[in-house]
Amino acid sequence: RDLGEHAALVDRLSRALGPELPMLARDGGFVARGYSPDLDELRTLRDASRKLIAGLQARYARETGIVSLKVRHNNVLGYFIEVSAANAPKMPADGEHFIHRQTLASAVRYTTVELGELETRITSAGDKALALELELFDDLVGEVTGRATEVGRAADAMARIDVVAGLAELAVLRDYCRPVVDDSLAFRIDGGRHPVVEAALAAGTAGAGETAGAFVPNDCDLAPEQRLWLLTGPNMAGKSTFLRQNALIAVLAQTGSFVPARSAHIGVVDRVFSRVGAADDLARGRSTFMVEMVETAAILNQASVRSLVILDEIGRGTATYDGLSIAWAVVEHLHEAARCRALFATHYHELTALAARLDALVCHSMRVKEWKDQVVFLHEVAPGAADRSYGIHVARLAGLPHAVLERAQEVLRTLESGEASGALTRLADDLPLFAAARPAAADVVPAPARPPALEALEQVDPDALSPREALELVYRLRELLRQEGDR
Repeated sequence: RDLGEHAALVDRLSRALGPELPMLARDGGFVARGYSPDLDELRTLRDASRKLIAGLQARYARETGIVSLKVRHNNVLGYFIEVSAANAPKMPADGEHFIHRQTLASAVRYTTVELGELETRITSAGDKALALELELFDDLVGEVTGRATEVGRAADAMARIDVVAGLAELAVLRDYCRPVVDDSLAFRIDGGRHPVVEAALAAGTAGAGETAGAFVPNDCDLAPEQRLWLLTGPNMAGKSTFLRQNALIAVLAQTGSFVPARSAHIGVVDRVFSRVGAADDLARGRSTFMVEMVETAAILNQASVRSLVILDEIGRGTATYDGLSIAWAVVEHLHEAARCRALFATHYHELTALAARLDALVCHSMRVKEWKDQVVFLHEVAPGAADRSYGIHVARLAGLPHAVLERAQEVLRTLESGEASGALTRLADDLPLFAAARPAAADVVPAPARPPALEALEQVDPDALSPREALELVYRLRELLRQEGDR
């Protein structure tokens, strides 16, 4: 398309604008020297006033033959010519060129019309220079505005080139592939990767929960017969990353970009819906769970067959059975009503039972390995359901106290035993926590003996001490501490 002719405008702007431009036009200093002779003269007056005054002083000294003649300045008289009282008779007596201003005991002061004019010009040069620059700026703005259509088309073309070139460079450097985007309902990603996490790992800046090293790619196939994936597995295993990377790949593909994968075939997605992470809106009276439900409601009410939905841990912000029931119903709605392509990550392993009666629901899990009572996260997505969430292992990694972890293991064994509701009553009766989870006798570390100085200090009533008694107490405590150190 016609981008217009910009040579004349570019030439004028190149001549008019300086190399270093201020943030605001009102600061001035943006018009290049040589563009406006009038502006250059004003700037010379503003910036070189001392040089101009020195030149004028030298000329007056030559004209009068008074070598000691000076041009001075004060706030009362402004600029004036000063000669000593002894040299005053040498000044021209006509009073026309050198005009008498003031006589002092040791000096006589004069002025000239030329000096007065120069003073006026110097004083107003800065204001006039800025005013002239703003006039020139308005003139330049007017010319650019008059060519707004052509400039806009050129800017749009440059922006497109910039985006395409950036994406092309990214595709080459990060080994992206060209996706197939068509009008089908396909969504198959082979070896998909999260572009941001992958870059962070490569740069060594991965955050908590991301293992240093190469990013582990994963496949995702949301074909119509398996359009709803139920993803289980422990925290930190990569469920949220997997959800996000597939949504990002869908967005990148439909912007015309290559995508971080070995191959990708994506049927057009009308909208991407996401409910990932926890946040509240307390200013509007909304708790974290309320925000989650509002966002989930928006998704369920708007998702269509062509939508891509990613949901992470729906229902976790309320009571266990309430949350499980909500998550169960949401999965059914996505499958039966919305019929969209969706990834649903959850810790509710009970939801995997839905795979027996929902034809398009398939179960996948994040692979882990246990080694020497430790969990190794493989960050790989595999068919099937996770049998455990490994939450206590993650809690151990986070640094929870040993007693808390032991008690959690005990509670977990009781809950997983499937006993009647009486088990919960017994759990409550076992509290408090630390009494119920005391370490074995062999693991008990004897409590250290209390220092005598501490025992003595606890028996003191500081409000009842006189100054002398307080001083004696200090000496006594110091002696006790010395004795303790000798042991």
